[in-house]
Amino acid sequence: MYRLGILGLGEGRSTMSVALQSDKWILHKICDRNEALCKQRAKEFDFHNYCTDYQELFNDPEIDVIGIYTPDRFHAEHIKLALQAGKHVVCTKPLMVDLSKAHELVELCEKSGKRVFVGQSSRFFEPMKRQRADYLAGEIGKLVTVEAYYHADHRWFLGKGWSLEKSFKWLYGGLSHPIDLVRWYMPDIVEVMGYGMLSQNGRAGGLQNEDTMHFIFKAADGRIARVSGVYSGPVQPTLRDSEMSCILRGTEGCSQGDYMDLRYAITTKTGEEKLITFDHKLKHYFRFEGKSHHAGEYQNYLEYFSDCLDSGETAFPDLYEGIKTVAVMQAMDKSLWTGMPVQVESW
Repeated sequence: MYRLGILGLGEGRSTMSVALQSDKWILHKICDRNEALCKQRAKEFDFHNYCTDYQELFNDPEIDVIGIYTPDRFHAEHIKLALQAGKHVVCTKPLMVDLSKAHELVELCEKSGKRVFVGQSSRFFEPMKRQRADYLAGEIGKLVTVEAYYHADHRWFLGKGWSLEKSFKWLYGGLSHPIDLVRWYMPDIVEVMGYGMLSQNGRAGGLQNEDTMHFIFKAADGRIARVSGVYSGPVQPTLRDSEMSCILRGTEGCSQGDYMDLRYAITTKTGEEKLITFDHKLKHYFRFEGKSHHAGEYQNYLEYFSDCLDSGETAFPDLYEGIKTVAVMQAMDKSLWTGMPVQVESW
């Protein structure tokens, strides 16, 4: 079992639930600079070992792994401090918001011998796990193209002060999910092209960056993929659409994983059509109010990470894969303001 320290108790709420319910983790200490939130989580989970100084968390000799769930712009610095303290790291997506500290983190990771795992939760939802297994089993033949999107009514984010800051971008905070799903199947994206805009709702709410974006990716082997994100308006009913989805089109079949709806559909190479739902796992994935704050995929990825630490295998997405995804996002960001195709920086 691994002793876990959690930094950031907003999204870190789900990770607390995981560690307290898993037989592979021990929740050792939690931390947030907001003491009122620490006390709220302590009462909610009846867990009272908290601190408000993150250095205290990093310096605790009993902690094996640090879970980082702080605002995106702090991730790189917090990963650095955790590695310097000799801890393994799991960091929520996006790994970083730019590549300014990427080389430093790679060198530090290699020197420390510790592992960095990106908590890219979308890979660990039931429909996406089943879709991946069918793909690897050859059920749709050879991959032709990928289409992934994240369309959600996140106007409630406008109530969070940090979402109105210039530093907050849905490109990193939301689109990192479908970008990762595309890179799971097409890892060598070399060029991106896209357009974005700030919608009427986003502008009225005070957002400063694009909340509506559509992109085309090109891979090194010539294949193309499509990614889109829309965040400040109503979405289709779930019977018609899913907030987040990944579509794989192959030479002999096609599959679609619908994230929040726990729904998966496939036309196999035999021509058979299947629709599979995972309603029996609702309580595993959605432990809190409604579907606004889920935790089951966090349990899936943290237990996967602990298994990899036990076996010595690399847990993916690792630091290097996370950096490559950030490189793609930076190219996408540049394409938004140049209106031109942009080459992805090599890593």
